[in-house]
Amino acid sequence: MNHQHTPQHLAWHETLEIHELVAFQSVGLMKLKKAYADIKDQALKELYVEAIEGLSKNIQELLVFYSVAPRDGLDDDYRNEDIPFYAGDLLAFFKTGVRNYAIAITETATPALRQVLTQHLMKVIDTHAKAYRYIYQRNLYPSYNLEELLENDVNLASKALNKSY
Repeated sequence: MNHQHTPQHLAWHETLEIHELVAFQSVGLMKLKKAYADIKDQALKELYVEAIEGLSKNIQELLVFYSVAPRDGLDDDYRNEDIPFYAGDLLAFFKTGVRNYAIAITETATPALRQVLTQHLMKVIDTHAKAYRYIYQRNLYPSYNLEELLENDVNLASKALNKSY
């Protein structure tokens, strides 16, 4: 195998990792922008601005790599409704919950606590599966079509970046 040849596109696993980062940060950016107007404490507002600017920069820098993802070009048309945002946020919330409970279980020494955490983990896994089925069945998360998945990321990121706060 010739290791000196550098491919002209990202590897599939890199593309999927970038997808996860862009989708997660875009939803987070939208949440921060939605909440900004309700924050009264000036110091917290400043933290929000810093977070909003940081996430915006991250997303913009990651979107550059979409042009070298292993698939065809992107369509600029996207949905303007809130359902995809809320459904994606729910999915991300329970995905993070699965990770958090799994990590907590590995830190547990008390058997009774381990049992409760394990029960919670199973509920979170089940709810994540329901949230996934909801968005997949409505074609809000085309997880088996990489081109559509990346197109959705670009659309969500554009919406998040263009939303005012």
